[in-house]
Amino acid sequence: MCGYTMVSSGHVEQFVEQNRHLSDFVESFRTISESEKHWKCRRAFIFRNINDYEDPNLDHLLALSMVWSNNVFLGCRYSQDLLDKVKEMAEGIVVEDAPVFKTRDEIVKQQKKR
Repeated sequence: MCGYTMVSSGHVEQFVEQNRHLSDFVESFRTISESEKHWKCRRAFIFRNINDYEDPNLDHLLALSMVWSNNVFLGCRYSQDLLDKVKEMAEGIVVEDAPVFKTRDEIVKQQKKR
């Protein structure tokens, strides 16, 4: 699944239990297409950063969480500055069995070496 640490309050699951109102609020952001694994990791990202993105900036946090999730789970590419930002925001979140993606150029280069 998704391994993570939260400096301020231990693991996300404990944080959720202690902050039920906030947890219910964050649960409303889950998309219908997200698997349990994807959601747990994106939820950890949101909880980790929510204090820095309160209203009216919450949409910005949700967009950044989708960028991070799409990069990790789907291999979507974004500008290096944006990727650096979301990777910094996700520090401490470890995705177990994350897929590995290669670009076409990497595959072609690997084939030429054979």
